[in-house]
Amino acid sequence: MALIETVNLGQKYGQHYALKDINLRIEAGEVLALIGPITGDETAKAILTTVGCMIPGLLAALAIPGIIGGIGVLKLKLWARYLVLVLSVLALFSIPIGTAIGVYSIWVLIQDETAELFASGSGE
Repeated sequence: MALIETVNLGQKYGQHYALKDINLRIEAGEVLALIGPITGDETAKAILTTVGCMIPGLLAALAIPGIIGGIGVLKLKLWARYLVLVLSVLALFSIPIGTAIGVYSIWVLIQDETAELFASGSGE
């Protein structure tokens, strides 16, 4: 039994076909690339599987400092303020959203009022 199957799939825009008579059958455990099926190529399957497993791990590894910094900031830990400042500087290169968040974070964290708050270690 196929997980995905199409028979004579097509998409027409006006008088022109973008897709015409596409037949596709994907079985459980098969890998399909966007440019076409990978049939019998074990090396390509191994590479795609490895990359597919590495990407979530890399994203998690990049998110961990932000999570740790966020928890520390909520607990008003002085080290967390410095960690988030460093992460905010790095976020400046992620144009446009990262830049906006980075600038705002730096602006908030360098205020004298914020420094006093973290130095006292309490939110009161």
